[in-house]
Amino acid sequence: MRRYERPTGLDKRELVRKFCLSLGLLQPGDSRDVIVDIFYVILEAKTNKNGLTSDQIRQKVIELRQNYGLDDKGTAASNIRRQLRRLRELILVEKVKNNYRISEFTSLKEIFENKIERFLIYNIVQRIKEYSQRVDQAFPKKDDGT
Repeated sequence: MRRYERPTGLDKRELVRKFCLSLGLLQPGDSRDVIVDIFYVILEAKTNKNGLTSDQIRQKVIELRQNYGLDDKGTAASNIRRQLRRLRELILVEKVKNNYRISEFTSLKEIFENKIERFLIYNIVQRIKEYSQRVDQAFPKKDDGT
């Protein structure tokens, strides 16, 4: 996870890009940022109760990238499915009958607070604490008399 400046004055794609960067879905400087466009397309289709198929997402991603003057790197069907799986693993997107949509038609703020922050981050922090305790045990403070 990364912390960026406050999200003001950004267009929609840049907002989604910073969100993806913040969660580690994208690394700074990545030239292959198709996950941003995939997530953008799914967010745009929020009102579509059925969601979108991976083929529909791919077509919309290609159109979006053309509109922004971006190349078509990463728009192969296999890569689109791989990126969709990453979004599903982070519980941002769900798959229902081969269609993809934002999880439970809820807001990203709710998804983050209820699923990512409460469960994923908590578990990660707990494991880091375990490691820090074990590292402290493996490298005890030496009593050198000073």
